[in-house]
Amino acid sequence: MTVQFMMLMIPALYQGGKPAPDFRPDLRKMEAMGRFNEEMGKALKIESLNGLHPLAKGARVSFAQGKPSVTDGPFIEAKEVLGGYWLVDAPSKEDVVKWAQRCPADEGDTIEIRQIFGPDDFTK
Repeated sequence: MTVQFMMLMIPALYQGGKPAPDFRPDLRKMEAMGRFNEEMGKALKIESLNGLHPLAKGARVSFAQGKPSVTDGPFIEAKEVLGGYWLVDAPSKEDVVKWAQRCPADEGDTIEIRQIFGPDDFTK
């Protein structure tokens, strides 16, 4: 039996409202990440994976007093900004952690691992 996990890439480069909206990832780094994804895909089932554009190109919809409010990026209060994700099926969190440790991440990057709620997780 496998469980679904979301691996969230929080790159150091994206913190503090950086980089600029016209940022383009380094091709060599993307090739290294592609090789990592290929190898991980042989061990874990990757349901989906994607890199995300910088915060400056995004928007946030927040809800206060029953009304939505839209703020275009960058967001000054953002402390940790997602740069990409993997959605994987794995036998255990430990297996996902082992793969995350092999990621060709840059200095200061963080990968957060979160289990996806499944049917057995809900109370009746």
